[in-house]
Amino acid sequence: MYFKDIIGQEDIKQHLIASAKSGVVPHAQLFSGQGGYGTFALAFAYARYLNCKDRSDTDACGHCPSCRMYDEMAHPDLYFVFPIVSKKEKKKEICDDYLPEWRGFLRENTYFTLDNWLDYMDAGNSQALIYSRESDEIVRKLSLKIYEADYRILLVWLPEKLHPTCANKLLKVIEEPPQNTVILMVSEMPDMVLGTIQSRAQRLNVRPIHSADLQKFLQEKYMLSPEDAGYVAHLSGGDYLAALDAISVNEEKQFYLEQFKAIMRNSWARNVKAMKAQADLLASIGRERQKNFLAYCQHLIRENFVYRFQAPEMNYLNRDEASFSVRFSPYVNERNVIGLMDELALCEQQIAQNVNPKMVFFDLALRITVLIKK
Repeated sequence: MYFKDIIGQEDIKQHLIASAKSGVVPHAQLFSGQGGYGTFALAFAYARYLNCKDRSDTDACGHCPSCRMYDEMAHPDLYFVFPIVSKKEKKKEICDDYLPEWRGFLRENTYFTLDNWLDYMDAGNSQALIYSRESDEIVRKLSLKIYEADYRILLVWLPEKLHPTCANKLLKVIEEPPQNTVILMVSEMPDMVLGTIQSRAQRLNVRPIHSADLQKFLQEKYMLSPEDAGYVAHLSGGDYLAALDAISVNEEKQFYLEQFKAIMRNSWARNVKAMKAQADLLASIGRERQKNFLAYCQHLIRENFVYRFQAPEMNYLNRDEASFSVRFSPYVNERNVIGLMDELALCEQQIAQNVNPKMVFFDLALRITVLIKK
């Protein structure tokens, strides 16, 4: 991952390059933004640039010893921390146990989300965490002597997934890291990161990709017409991964849409038997997918509420969703939109807290039965 591999984001690239060239490098930085914005790629390209021996004004050279080791994600002074699923029977309990898979994953993906990583490491229905034991590994690694780099880099992906014990143990390291150590944290939900960690890091907000930059990239790479590329760029909201979903037939999103339709129809018809059957189905898909589904439902409620105002520039619905919204949007109005959003957000919180998903989804359907009639 180089700066040249990242779509747009020129202002952030220039900021990071200026930081490296001036030598004013904050010891702890929190990159905040969605995976589809290129947030992780920016942090990784910055780490590469900091240690490149022959960097230009725009990017790392790509041929010095440091760059070649970064190409393999195997620089001795580069450490990764990322969410994993502990598998004691396979002796996979810390991040280093997953390094071969992680390096392979990064070689294949510049833009990615937690779901992509969970699928790659075959996590099943398990939730990924950065376990408490990882803090001891981090402290041990940062106590080692720097091998050859100008900066030792600790790259933490999704610090919101840090186990509380691990997060608290890292506070002193983040506040006062060893000399020439730079801690780069990449978060999709920075408000879920421990407050004392946030206060010890300089935050860099990565914004959605500018529509014109994304449109140009889609035209060049996928040979889309200017009209189609513009439509996809708008629909994605500046998120490259969302743009890929819009271009291709995304089975996951189609499944979520069908389940959303089923919830609303069952609730409108007060079909308790169907509600129970659907709760059983949704309980079987794993907690990460359940949380994604509930986030998707909140997105659809918002879009259906806005749809009623007939302002296409404010809507972000694909064609299947828009076709459904023609008939469904009248049922989302000023009298129930806040209640619907609150119920879905509460369910997402309960799923994250390991509440029984069958109970959560069945109760949600019953509550929507009341709201949808308003």
